[in-house]
Amino acid sequence: MPLTIFRESDADPGVLRGKQLAVLGYGNQGRAHALNLRDSGLSVVVGQRPGAGGDRARSDSFEPRAIRDAAATADLLILTLPDESAADIYAAHIAPAIRAGQTLGFVHGFNIRYGFITPPRDVDVVMIAPKGPGTLLRSLYESGRGLPALLAIHQDATGAARRTALAWAAGIGSTRAAVVQTTFACETETDLFGEQAVLCGGMAALTKAAFDTLVEAGYEPEFAYLECVHELKQVVDLLYGHGLSAMRARISNTAEYGDLTRGPRIIGDEVRAEMRRVLDEVRGGAFAAEWIAEHRAGGARFRKLHDADVDTAFERAGVAVRALMPWLANQP
Repeated sequence: MPLTIFRESDADPGVLRGKQLAVLGYGNQGRAHALNLRDSGLSVVVGQRPGAGGDRARSDSFEPRAIRDAAATADLLILTLPDESAADIYAAHIAPAIRAGQTLGFVHGFNIRYGFITPPRDVDVVMIAPKGPGTLLRSLYESGRGLPALLAIHQDATGAARRTALAWAAGIGSTRAAVVQTTFACETETDLFGEQAVLCGGMAALTKAAFDTLVEAGYEPEFAYLECVHELKQVVDLLYGHGLSAMRARISNTAEYGDLTRGPRIIGDEVRAEMRRVLDEVRGGAFAAEWIAEHRAGGARFRKLHDADVDTAFERAGVAVRALMPWLANQP
């Protein structure tokens, strides 16, 4: 089935003019949405719990409000809260303030897909999910470009949900690139699987395993890091910018032959079977339930797993390698 893609000509930014927008949460995504929407001439307030996010909002010339107050006055509520705490914040501070005809906007489908948030039937529920971090969403907007985003409609109580969502997408600059229609379920499931199998889990585990293999064989940690981690970005940039075949055309014949003959040995049938199990956990809700339970229990296992990678030979080698390239300190 062909993709449904929306661009600037499909959106009417005027749909949101004269209306109040509330960005709830001022982290990486929240800041970018709030600034881009304000710079697009829209009326934006920030709802934020006390803390560093509120301080940064003030430094950006917003006056943060309590989340309940911001939600009560807005026509479009944009939730950029962490997945693991959004449902509790929604129940305590947002649900009591919701009124008929408002639009609940999400930047990720997690809490709707797995039922941690159940909005009332008389509000619109939409998603605009930029395909990249908030820092990139902001920098592309400032340069006159845009970051592609996904659009989904979970509930259209007013008949205007798509128009509202497209106006929001235009306000953050995404219609300058492309806005692709999907569903909350598809966005959530593919996003979680991609993070776990490749972008975070798979990449981290693969680079650590390769690093350990070289170090255990007697090679210096810095050399292992250079070959298995540092050069990763160079190859990924080729893949990102040009595609797989063009990437292979830009590396040596030796590297490509090793890729074609050894890569399938690394990612063999056992790994593919495990990927299918990971996807089943995502689609069936087991991962989501596990993560929310971990958060609500205090996150001890999460912190233990996180801390285990903080001071390791892998990380120390990375510090030594990056010290050879001081310009990397300026990377976001």
